Amino acid sequence: MTHGTVGWIQVDTDDPAGAEKFYGELFDWTFAADPNGGGKYHLATGAGAEHPHGGILDTEGNSPSRATFVVIVSDVAKAVAEAERLGGKVVNPPTTTPSGLTFADLQDPAGNHFGVFTRPGA
Repeated sequence: MTHGTVGWIQVDTDDPAGAEKFYGELFDWTFAADPNGGGKYHLATGAGAEHPHGGILDTEGNSPSRATFVVIVSDVAKAVAEAERLGGKVVNPPTTTPSGLTFADLQDPAGNHFGVFTRPGA
């Protein structure tokens, strides 16, 4: 995938079983526990897809329910700087996981939550 493509959907909810039932039946998605998710994250895979395209996070009621789109970018730090220049806000600054995934959480000028990321080795 290329810069600017939506590459991940995340649903944060205090009712993960209900979300899995809803999205599973609506879009024919299947779910599997993320081995690195501590039991709180389930990966979503569309029918016929080879790899997950999103996930459901159990917030346990500690944060609002929401669905967030996450966009692939060529450079997370540059995307964050550009978002700020355009009036966006940083919710969580660029972070790199042990696997090499780099991501940041942002808000657009209207307060809508979204994310940006680069895959490991990109």
